[in-house]
Amino acid sequence: MENIFRNFLKRGKYRITPERFEILEAALDYNGHFGADDLFIDLKNKKSPISRATVYNTLELLAQCDILLKRNFGDNITRYESCNTKAGHDHLICLECGKIIEFSNPKVKKLVKEVCEEMQFDFSNYSFNIFGKCKDGHTHHFEFEDSHSDSK
Repeated sequence: MENIFRNFLKRGKYRITPERFEILEAALDYNGHFGADDLFIDLKNKKSPISRATVYNTLELLAQCDILLKRNFGDNITRYESCNTKAGHDHLICLECGKIIEFSNPKVKKLVKEVCEEMQFDFSNYSFNIFGKCKDGHTHHFEFEDSHSDSK
């Protein structure tokens, strides 16, 4: 991943700094979905001198070069996840507690393919999010968590 990012930075004439690669490593090591502030706090807890602005800017670059995927789960917070750590998956998002449950179902993938064929649409990617209430949503306050964080 470092070489992909380094080449992307060179092509775009962006500065190649150790801070950007520290953020890359932290992002790829993060368990589950994360926001820029989550990663910034994680880095600060590890005594990193990296600024919040550098985290935000670098995450944007990592998404542009397809190392990270940007996700929005309806709470106006951009979250990220690695492009390489999981096969395609979809999300159940609890509107009560913010829990994010990842799932993969071949029926969903088949439906996407069928709809695109029917509509003569050549898709490159899709995102499928189901919003609702999980079975224990009433016991939590609104804080996003990733139920499959152990899969990274």
